[in-house]
Amino acid sequence: MGVVSYSQEFTSTIAPSRMFKALVVDSHNIIPKIVPGGIKSVEFIEGDGGVGSIKQTNFGESAHIKYTKHKIDALDVENFYCKYTLIESDIKFDKIDFIVYEVKFTLADGGCLCKMSSDYHVMEGAELKEDDIKQGKDRAMGLFKTVEEYLLENPAVCT
Repeated sequence: MGVVSYSQEFTSTIAPSRMFKALVVDSHNIIPKIVPGGIKSVEFIEGDGGVGSIKQTNFGESAHIKYTKHKIDALDVENFYCKYTLIESDIKFDKIDFIVYEVKFTLADGGCLCKMSSDYHVMEGAELKEDDIKQGKDRAMGLFKTVEEYLLENPAVCT
């Protein structure tokens, strides 16, 4: 089994504390509210949101996927950092055993810089190409921008 790593960065005019709260700490409340067609619900099936908790995301009817489960491996609210692992999905991956994500928000130019990395643990003998994960990267960027727009329009949310 090999590991294929990808990283990406986003900038925003929103403070890192607000983006982190909306996308990580309070995502189970915020995200289904602002993308109800894409994400039906996000719920903790184990734990209360801290390290070791398991969060299930249930997608909308039009999505090609029904659900995912992520385990929170590390959470540092004061430094806007989270590490979590995709541990289950209704879609059977033919090349990937699991995926480990890390996200970190830092102060930058009156807003924030978000650094995200994804480590794809590839099955023995499988090869993962950039095109295989492009859709996921594009969705992450789309969600980031949607949350950013929501927070700009609602300055009292996630303060």
